[in-house]
Amino acid sequence: MPSYAKDPRCIAMAEALVPLLRRACPDGASGYGGYYQVNLDDEEAVGLGGVELIRAAMRKAAKQLGWKVTTLGWTGTRHGTMVAVQDTREVPGEFRAVVDEAMNDKVRAALHKVWGEPGPAPVQRGSVPLMTQEFRAAVAQDGT
Repeated sequence: MPSYAKDPRCIAMAEALVPLLRRACPDGASGYGGYYQVNLDDEEAVGLGGVELIRAAMRKAAKQLGWKVTTLGWTGTRHGTMVAVQDTREVPGEFRAVVDEAMNDKVRAALHKVWGEPGPAPVQRGSVPLMTQEFRAAVAQDGT
């Protein structure tokens, strides 16, 4: 697999991603507990350099924030191309409650959707459609 570390597209995409990843962390968690996922059309992902370049950019941006990361990327899913990065650092005790509550909010929102409960989902911040929309705007703005 080629290294994308010095690829100008990867560098530009990573710079565009840093503020998005920072915002993906729960408020009051001092940068811990971040997770970011985008779902793109397969052709759109190829146009941006492919799933491996996008993963590399996410990894590079996350490391700039001090995250210990896990990334994933799949092409051809029912949602198109899925690419995600997660901060896997151990959360210090003083931020644990905030990170746990943010995770509980996401689980409640997912269950709300799965169970088909009426009304809007309890949490919209950090939704994959919103992250995908932000990602598209950021990379379009940076010209990647």
